[in-house]
Amino acid sequence: MVARTTINVIVRHILLARPVLIIFSVWSNFEIGDLDFWRGEAYTKYFEHLDQQGGFYYERWGDAPVHSLGASLFARKDQIHFFKEIGYRHEPFQHCPQGNLHTQGKCWCDSADNFDYVP
Repeated sequence: MVARTTINVIVRHILLARPVLIIFSVWSNFEIGDLDFWRGEAYTKYFEHLDQQGGFYYERWGDAPVHSLGASLFARKDQIHFFKEIGYRHEPFQHCPQGNLHTQGKCWCDSADNFDYVP
């Protein structure tokens, strides 16, 4: 069981650091998830708290930052997989597979134009 005060402290801290959310969000429109995780007690309390703040309606909080933040708070590292072999573009950000993954996947993207890779 997750203590209500723990969730409140975490979410309050996150809401105060709102600009940081954009930096760490996964903008892929591609998710494979275990509904047991999204329906679990910790994530449900987190989501209900966010919903009570009115940000979904008034601030247009979207699913990508809410899911990314929820996964980073409540999922173990081994429960998260980054599909590095799949290219994706969400203006102005792009993930382009690198090295052999780029050539084997016949990607059209420029591997140097990549948000998450710095040579």
